[in-house]
Amino acid sequence: MSTQRPSGPFRYGDRVQLTGPKARMHTITLRDGGELHTHHGVLRHDTLVGLPDGSVVRNTSDQEYLALRPLLRDFVMSMPRGAAIVYPKDAAQIVVHADIFPGAVVVEAGVGSGALSLSLLRAVGGEGRLVSLERREEFSDVARANVETFFGAVPPQWEVVIGDLVTSLPETMAAGSVDRVVLDMLAPWECIDVVSDALTPGGVVLCYVATATQLSRTAEYLRATGLFTEPEANETMVRGWHVDGLAVRPDHRMVAHTGFLISARRLAPGTVLPERKKRASKTSYGDEDVEVWTPGAVGDREITDKNLRKRVREAQRAADGARIARDADDSAATLD
Repeated sequence: MSTQRPSGPFRYGDRVQLTGPKARMHTITLRDGGELHTHHGVLRHDTLVGLPDGSVVRNTSDQEYLALRPLLRDFVMSMPRGAAIVYPKDAAQIVVHADIFPGAVVVEAGVGSGALSLSLLRAVGGEGRLVSLERREEFSDVARANVETFFGAVPPQWEVVIGDLVTSLPETMAAGSVDRVVLDMLAPWECIDVVSDALTPGGVVLCYVATATQLSRTAEYLRATGLFTEPEANETMVRGWHVDGLAVRPDHRMVAHTGFLISARRLAPGTVLPERKKRASKTSYGDEDVEVWTPGAVGDREITDKNLRKRVREAQRAADGARIARDADDSAATLD
C-alpha cells in the first residue's frame, strides 16, 4: 500500500498548498485532468506533476502560484473538523512532555478530529501502536478521513475504538501494557483509575484540559490515588514576530491560551512517595466546588448534528479524492 511521500517531485495523489495573489492559499489533491478554478483563472494539475517542492507555476491568466506540500501544522489548521482540535503548539508539547517515542504503545481519548492522532502516529513510527478511543462515531469518521488524507492511507499501527474509555480500555489493552496515555476530555479524573491499571510502571499519563478548575481537580485526583508521581502542569503561548529590515516587533496577535497540560508517571506497585512538605491548601470538595466542574460551567461546546454531518462529508470527500488519485497513479505506473 503506497503512502504519501513528504518529499520528491509532485505526483498524482499528492496534496499541494498553492499560495497565489495576495497570499491567498488553496490546498488541492493532484488528479489527472484536475483543475483549480479561481477568479484569477485556471491552474491545471498536470502542470505541477514532476516539479520539485517549492516550485512556482502560472495559471491561464499568467498569475503565479508557489507550490509546496503542506506541513503537518498547515494540514491540521485547514482540515475538516468535527470537534475542536488540539493546536499544533500543544501537540508538539504533548509529544515531548509525554515522551512519545518510536515503538511506544500509546492510548489517546478522545480522538476528536484526528489532529493529535497525526502527531502521535508520526512519533510512534511503524513499530509502535496508537489506540484512539472515541465515544462518538461521527467524530471518529472525521478523524479517520483526515488521517487517511494526510498520510495517503490509514496507518496499520492505528486502531480506533468506539466507546467510553472506562469500559473500553480494559477490554482493549492488557493491564500494564501501555507506555503512554493522553486524555483530551472534559473530566479526565473519571478515567484515572482504569488508566493506572493499563499503564506500565514508569508510564506517563498526560491530560489536556481547558480550564483552571479542570486542572485543579485532575491534579488533586492524581495525588489522591497514591499511584503517580507529583503531577506537573503548564501551558504554552506562541507569539509571532514581524521581521522586515529594521521593522522588528511582536505581531499584534498571538496564539495564547488554548489548554493546560498536566502529566504524571505511574509508580511501581506498592511504592509510596516520600511525603512532600507543602503549605496548607484546600483539598476537600463541597457541592459548590463540584458545580464549577459541570459541563456547562467549564464551557463544554457542542457541535450541531447538521454541522457535524457536513464535516464528515468534507473529510470523506478529501479522503476519497486522495484515494482515487492514488489508485489512478498506481494503475498508470503498472501499465508503464
